[in-house]
Amino acid sequence: MGAKSFTVSVANLKPDPVYGSLTLSKFINCLMYDGKKATAQRVVYGALDLIGKRVKDAKPIEVFELAMNNVKPNIETRSRRVGGQNYQVPMAVSRKRQQSLAIRWILEAIRSKAGKSMMERLAEELVAASKREGAAMQTRENVHKMAEANRAFSHFAW
Repeated sequence: MGAKSFTVSVANLKPDPVYGSLTLSKFINCLMYDGKKATAQRVVYGALDLIGKRVKDAKPIEVFELAMNNVKPNIETRSRRVGGQNYQVPMAVSRKRQQSLAIRWILEAIRSKAGKSMMERLAEELVAASKREGAAMQTRENVHKMAEANRAFSHFAW
């Protein structure tokens, strides 16, 4: 049996109905709770409408794509056991994992905040991430700092 390079969910993923973006469709699916896709779509499209009102010089989907690209990590540390000791070894991140980490970090950032609607929190976080600010960008910077600090162990990456 040959190994597939993608999961069935990736093969079945359809572009979102408004912008035709696969990334946005994946983001909506990750935001969704208990199979309530319509609610997740309402939150995401509402946030993109808010972004459209706040950011005049760019389209909302461009702000979303820029935020996603800014949050994606290039390098991360992975635990590697060598000679009875565990080392945090810096390694490059695959494209698929970059995307899933970016989505996860943005969702963690908006879910950890309180006081506003999910729509407003998502809009704020996406605008902040597109300017290289915000909680999701902070998480990315922490991951990069950790990899930089453990650069001495990079010879264990094989």
